[in-house]
Amino acid sequence: MTRLHAPFGDWDPAPLREVAALFSGSDCPWWIAGGIAIELAVGRRWRSHGDIDVLLLRRDQLAAQRALAGWQWWAADPPGSLRPWAPGEVLPVGIHDIWCRPGPGDPWRIQIMLDESEGVEWVSRRDSRMRRPLDTLGATSADGIPYLVPDVQLFYKAQDFRPKDEADLTAVLPVLTKPQRRRLAAAIGRTYGPHPWLERLRA
Repeated sequence: MTRLHAPFGDWDPAPLREVAALFSGSDCPWWIAGGIAIELAVGRRWRSHGDIDVLLLRRDQLAAQRALAGWQWWAADPPGSLRPWAPGEVLPVGIHDIWCRPGPGDPWRIQIMLDESEGVEWVSRRDSRMRRPLDTLGATSADGIPYLVPDVQLFYKAQDFRPKDEADLTAVLPVLTKPQRRRLAAAIGRTYGPHPWLERLRA
């Protein structure tokens, strides 16, 4: 992991195994997300990471407070700013980013992302037309760590892609199945319109 200087204090991401241990007792589904999820799908590392993301469904958000009991939790509310997330407070739609650290003098260690659901379906917070059964949203690494499937993670990365996102796409393309490529290309085209990744996904 890489220590990152951020506007609201430094990041020093918790190691993957530590995060998995903290959330292993959760009574709801959770998934490693972000670039680390892409690496788990491929089975190797190729770049450093300035943070580590855990995805929860909005309905399960308080599981983060239980898993990280005794930590500080700060919600991005409104986006671009941070404010304390009170114990037991249910964050409404529109707030989907939570920064967590063990104490006030510590760097940020874990970022929680909240996504939407309806019944047994996941619903993308970016485009409610993008849905899938919750039991297809994640996969499990060889070490038993749940992670967000790469076609969903790449959909989020595609909106404002950066060089590191291009690197993630290049690394994971060989392991994407044809159905994953088709779903991702369709979702990108529907939500974002013409996109430079479409040709690569359809090749």
